[in-house]
Amino acid sequence: MESPNQSLGPFKKLNAVLHSEVGPGVLLLIMAILAMTIMNSSLASYYEDVFSTKVVLGVGPIIIDKPFLLWVNDGLMAIFFFLIGLEIKRELMVGHLSDIRQAFLPLGAAVGGMAAPALIYLIITRDVEGAVNGWAIPAATDIAFAVGVLALLGPRVPVALKVFLLTLAVADDLGAIVIIAIFYTDQLSIGALSVAFAALSVLILMNRLNVGNQSAYLFIGFIMWVAVLKSGVHATLAGVALGFCIPYSLPKQESSPVVKLEHELHGFSSYIVLPLFAFANAGVAIGEQGLSILGHPVPLGIAGGLLIGKPIGVMIFCYFILKFGIASMPRHVNWGQLLGVAFLCGIGFTMSLFIGSLAFGGMGNPLAGLDRLGILTGSIISAVVGFVVLKKALPDKTSADST
Repeated sequence: MESPNQSLGPFKKLNAVLHSEVGPGVLLLIMAILAMTIMNSSLASYYEDVFSTKVVLGVGPIIIDKPFLLWVNDGLMAIFFFLIGLEIKRELMVGHLSDIRQAFLPLGAAVGGMAAPALIYLIITRDVEGAVNGWAIPAATDIAFAVGVLALLGPRVPVALKVFLLTLAVADDLGAIVIIAIFYTDQLSIGALSVAFAALSVLILMNRLNVGNQSAYLFIGFIMWVAVLKSGVHATLAGVALGFCIPYSLPKQESSPVVKLEHELHGFSSYIVLPLFAFANAGVAIGEQGLSILGHPVPLGIAGGLLIGKPIGVMIFCYFILKFGIASMPRHVNWGQLLGVAFLCGIGFTMSLFIGSLAFGGMGNPLAGLDRLGILTGSIISAVVGFVVLKKALPDKTSADST
């Protein structure tokens, strides 16, 4: 008879995986697969009903009336973008982006890794009406997934290679934020935008005055989020702006408010916000056509952009930056390892799904399901190829401490 400890073995292993560096990526993949399974079963109507259910929040004349799907995409994802804002601020203050010469190589790689996939997508989808709106979908990189795959290779990975990927991913997120602000903004409401700018001005003033009350920042940030939501600019940008306004350091306080908030939000974002977002947005009904719809230009363009465009763009820009002496090759890193990381950058997933929801408007647009299929296909293949390339390119025995 099997002992209780033995029967709990698989659960302990699963718990260990979920709490490891690869955990968030594994959980995202599980939720995406679950959503696709439900959407291709008899439960599909329940899935659609849940996320199309209207949720209303109002105080006096201010009413927010949106389906549950948009509360996830506009509301919960604002928390994720708040965390991104905090991470970017930390990197700019004391991290890998604080030394511009050190950051040149990953910054250039990020630019190439956004431009090439967009170009490939536009070429493949040039004859599809409305597809041009999705040009930025394959330009994104999912930090959690990419770092999670790299972590599977353990101490063989040089520290400099991890730093390169993290810096590239942070720069990629910054680029995605700029793209969302410029290209995915609806008609503007000047009144709501004025309130948002007023709230932002208060936050900046609080920062300059070294105000340390975290609740005050969050309260003004919430007002800014509502105003941005009503203004036509995508509401998640309020989260980024709030993150930038949190003071990195305060007089007579040893711990950094930015770092403290990062630690407090990381678990909630990784294990609640992002998995729910993946579950809400990855559900795609394949239908009678089966996997043959992968041949449609939209999923083909997205998958091609992620799988081919990302590594091409990253590697070309790295080559010219190194050739002209603008930056040097990171210590203990070779071209094979850079190629492996370039493929990992093709894991778009979370950010690609998010941009796809903006580009094609969710479940009501006929292209919405197609973009999700392309994202999942391109991201999964990129992860596998990147892992295989890195496994061959990395030395057999390398201590992380020695690199």
